[in-house]
Amino acid sequence: MILRPDEISSVIKKQIEAFSTKLDVAEAGSVIQVGDGIARVYGLNNAMSGELLEFPDGVQGIALNLDEDSIGAVIMGSDANIKEKDPVKLSGKVAEVPVGDALLGRVVNALGQPIDQKGPVYATASRPIERIAPGVITRYEVNVPLQTGIKAIDAMVPIGRGQRELIIGDRQTGKTAIAVDTILNQKGQDVLCIYVAIGQKASTVARIVKILKDRGAMEYTTVVVASASESAPMQYIAPYAGCAMGEEWMEQGKDVLIIYDDLSKHAVAYRTLSLLLRRPPGREAYPGDVFYLHSKLLERSARLSKEFGGGSLTALPIIETQEGDVSAYIPTNVISITDGQIYLETELFNEGIRPAINPGLSVSRVGGAAQISAMKAIAGPLRIEFAQYRELAAFAQFGSDLSADTLDRLKQGERIVEMLKQPQYAPLPVQQQVIIMYVLMNGHLSDVYVERVRDFEHDFLDFIETRHGEITDEIANRGKITTELEEKIKVAIDEFKASHTYN
Repeated sequence: MILRPDEISSVIKKQIEAFSTKLDVAEAGSVIQVGDGIARVYGLNNAMSGELLEFPDGVQGIALNLDEDSIGAVIMGSDANIKEKDPVKLSGKVAEVPVGDALLGRVVNALGQPIDQKGPVYATASRPIERIAPGVITRYEVNVPLQTGIKAIDAMVPIGRGQRELIIGDRQTGKTAIAVDTILNQKGQDVLCIYVAIGQKASTVARIVKILKDRGAMEYTTVVVASASESAPMQYIAPYAGCAMGEEWMEQGKDVLIIYDDLSKHAVAYRTLSLLLRRPPGREAYPGDVFYLHSKLLERSARLSKEFGGGSLTALPIIETQEGDVSAYIPTNVISITDGQIYLETELFNEGIRPAINPGLSVSRVGGAAQISAMKAIAGPLRIEFAQYRELAAFAQFGSDLSADTLDRLKQGERIVEMLKQPQYAPLPVQQQVIIMYVLMNGHLSDVYVERVRDFEHDFLDFIETRHGEITDEIANRGKITTELEEKIKVAIDEFKASHTYN
């Protein structure tokens, strides 16, 4: 085929029109030192704090130290192929992660890249991982419950949507179990969940993901993973990435729950970065700004007022203590930032009391405002009676002549302890919790053997659901116990006891 001269000239004209004379100008520097995931870069005079840097082979870094003659940058990924004198470019933007509904049901790394072998994440938007927390004017009071499905928490230390409630305790006391149960209980509650695993073993995270999948919870959950095998920079940005994902939904008017598991390892990762960047160490070798590290993260949790979308972001940070020492640096920092804490005690855990919640040290600064009216009315005295029982039980070991009142309190306390025990991955709907709390707090268990209290609970809840379903329906719909409903509950208890014995 022979082209005519006019065709050749039209092709050349099109090529000339399409040719761009715009230069791609980017400020470039060079690596002067690299190692342990840290690079010192010379020449980037206009770099911003937190700006993304572009290293060879597509590796990215974040500028953290802006010194007079060089930049200290953390490398997001492997530094194996980065060497001295390699070029480094400014990107002009800060670290971002993909956000939106495309992330639901996915397991991603700290940069929002999928690691679950399900193909790419087709997100239509992205957000910077760091941003200023919502101001006071944009916030609304926390007064809508976030039900965990755990009796001891929903009755004694209730959590509201938009609250920050710390879960604290030694290792192997059930901290993650509480977080996972809370995610499972959000099924059908219109709450989206984000689980951020920081410094956990990959096998542990895989087990949690399997539990969430098996129980249908991954449909409304995103898992962000920076496992123990990943670099300190990835562990450092993981909670901020998860928070940015949650903020997108919050500003769309949705309710979001985010778990940070755990911030102790996050602080250790930041300490590693800081020491490698030659920042001066302070108490327990942490840098002086480690408090700001967690406060700027947790302050982003809020319940927004209607004019600003009306969504909420509820945070459950986890902190691991050493030998129950809540006065260590990181635990005291996070306790002072959050709106209360759920304290898990090793001694209670070893006694078989699970969840091993200490009623004396556990507190919710939102309190009854985050409970439905029925639970607030019934469970009010529970915390005091439980705490008193623990004091009396310690005293009774040394006293033989106890008054009738003391013996009654001990009997009731034993039944409270037994009733608050709950198996893992078995959250209870709040209406069932209210029913069982009513039975407990009104003395209907006094004739039930302590070792059979949980049998009574299981059978009685089955009985209510099959024979008196209207009771739980009314509690679920109205959120309070009227005089007529209380009479129905009493009739149901008498009817059940007439056909069942537990003594």
